[in-house]
Amino acid sequence: MSDPMRPPVSPDRPRTASLRTDPSRSRASLRTAVVSEVLQDALDRRVKATGRDALDVLDTGGGSGNFAVPLASLGHRVTVVDPSPNALFALERRAAEAGVAERVKGVQGDAHGLFDVVERGGYDAVLCHGVLEYVDDPAESMRNAVAALRSEGVVSLLAAGLGGAVFARALAGHFTEARQALTDPDGRWGAGDPMPRRFTADQLTALAEGAGLRVSAVHGVRVFADLVPGVLVDTEPAALDALLRLEAAAAELPAFHSVATQLHVLGETPGAAGL
Repeated sequence: MSDPMRPPVSPDRPRTASLRTDPSRSRASLRTAVVSEVLQDALDRRVKATGRDALDVLDTGGGSGNFAVPLASLGHRVTVVDPSPNALFALERRAAEAGVAERVKGVQGDAHGLFDVVERGGYDAVLCHGVLEYVDDPAESMRNAVAALRSEGVVSLLAAGLGGAVFARALAGHFTEARQALTDPDGRWGAGDPMPRRFTADQLTALAEGAGLRVSAVHGVRVFADLVPGVLVDTEPAALDALLRLEAAAAELPAFHSVATQLHVLGETPGAAGL
């Protein structure tokens, strides 16, 4: 069934992917399904509002293109900024294999020096996934993300959740580390913690609002997926689909934000909000 809110597909450019994940495809879909659904709906609204066939999307820290390539396959033009040359090489190869190389551009850079490599005010949407955990100044990075938007646009923000890490350490029997993460200002469970910083939903919302965005949605990501033994999903024919549905149902409920491995915040400029 066609969807008038999605970018149209030209005869010589068939849509080859969707951000909405096929539940039967792989267990990896558990990590992106909720974010993909929310993000595609937001972009569909922007397509309808702008009346343009395709949007200009900036993916900061986009790596090898987990989101960029599917977006390009929908017809959008995506610029990926990442500090890793290896990731950008993988992005180029992945885009070529998907047949969307002409709509994906990779540039080496980071959120701090964003406007050394991309223009201000040139994008309809900005993805900031897995970035704020690593930057020196999350508030500055958020302001840069918003400054990259046109007057009306959306920001998709994905970051590590504090509660999920505390919960996981406790379930693994590392109670001292769980308490350390709970009380540490950056949400770290110790010197060996590979994650520099974690957030609560309130902290991420405050960062988005502080940068001038109106928060339209907050979702918990991977509420159950990281806790369910793989054997249960891999051996039961309908288990993956059922777990995906459970994740989707729990994602919007604030009660589950506090135990999610990641948190997703969708922010819109005041002019774009509510469309």
